[in-house]
Amino acid sequence: MKKTSYFQVGLGARSWLYSLALGDRYRAASELVGLCDRNAGRLAQRMGWARSAGFDPLSCGPEGFADALRAVRPDVVIVTTDDRDHDAYIVPALDAGCDVVTEKPLTIDAPRLERILRAQRQSGRRLRVTFNYRYAPVRAQLKELLSAGTIGDVISVDFEWLLDTVHGADYFRRWHRRKENSGGLLVHKATHHFDLVNWWLGSLPRRVRATGARRYYVPETAERLELTRRGERCLDCAEAAHCPFHLNLRARKELASIYLAHEEHDGYLRDRCVFSPEIDIEDAASVLVEYESGAQLAYSLNAFMPYEGYRIAFNGTRGRLEHEARESSYVSGDDGIPGLFVKEATEILVFPHFGKAYAVPVREGEGGHGGGDKLLLADLLAPAPPPDPLGRAADHVAGAWSVLVGIAANRAIETGETVSVAGLVREDLLPR
Repeated sequence: MKKTSYFQVGLGARSWLYSLALGDRYRAASELVGLCDRNAGRLAQRMGWARSAGFDPLSCGPEGFADALRAVRPDVVIVTTDDRDHDAYIVPALDAGCDVVTEKPLTIDAPRLERILRAQRQSGRRLRVTFNYRYAPVRAQLKELLSAGTIGDVISVDFEWLLDTVHGADYFRRWHRRKENSGGLLVHKATHHFDLVNWWLGSLPRRVRATGARRYYVPETAERLELTRRGERCLDCAEAAHCPFHLNLRARKELASIYLAHEEHDGYLRDRCVFSPEIDIEDAASVLVEYESGAQLAYSLNAFMPYEGYRIAFNGTRGRLEHEARESSYVSGDDGIPGLFVKEATEILVFPHFGKAYAVPVREGEGGHGGGDKLLLADLLAPAPPPDPLGRAADHVAGAWSVLVGIAANRAIETGETVSVAGLVREDLLPR
């Protein structure tokens, strides 16, 4: 059997999810032929691991990526770089005739999205977006219940996502804190949530209205907490003993080995102060979305909550479907590292019109993202992926429409206007 050859670009924490799967469960059918990262120390670290796993990949920095593709001609390129750089690797990979697997979001703005869509159309290659939330068993249950007409046609959706002061705060330490890098949480994080609603409803978004602001992760909150001597970063900060947001990188072995040990190569600090005035992303946002089906979504995201989780309710012509999940806290970025799992306490309730309410037994998953990571990897990397009647495999079409909601929301926040989703990119490039 011919092995599928993979080239990984972007070697931060999340990339380990794919590296370890290629080197273990899917080793017999996989070959890692290339590694690329802008940080020379991190690249050398991964090369050492690759050789110990029996691979002999070519390594390169960003400037050598195109030449490396021509040299090793991989079947698939896996992109786990910063969001702003996704297009810089997706497009050359598609142009080189490779299939691409990219972490979400597909990209961060409309010009980058048009570039990706044009390259995909011209190449005809497969472009997958890793929406692992689709694969969690409980979220697949919701798709099944809605598709079966349990509550009839969906008229409206209320969706509340809560990030706590562990996970939520972490976006304000890292590169995500600047919209130029991540598109803000309505692109980087909420792309998961918008994709879920698009998938659950089986419909496309039409118009978006939104409001948002940064009100908690601001210098005023630090003053209220009497953190007057805070520095640029957590490491050796004078307020380390008193700050509830302090992250000790030296005590986090995995993060220290990936980031702290290699700061000298690119200057990237993994633990910047969450109260820095240079942050420009929102920590609270509300979004209203109108769908082609006529359904309406009311969505909110708050990144400073005392607990982590989400609530969603679908209101239909035959009743109401409610689902709630509470998740354990973790420092974002650790979720690609083996041994760390996100556990959920979940429930599904159905309230039929003119009938008695009932609970639906919840299917539980094991592993990261409610069991989604394990099933996603099987779908991506197994030589013969299991059947997928729910259509969980997300392509460039799903990736585009989910990120377009976030891009539209950002524009709506800036302008105060209602934004047409389809009007954000050229009509001839918009996939359906």
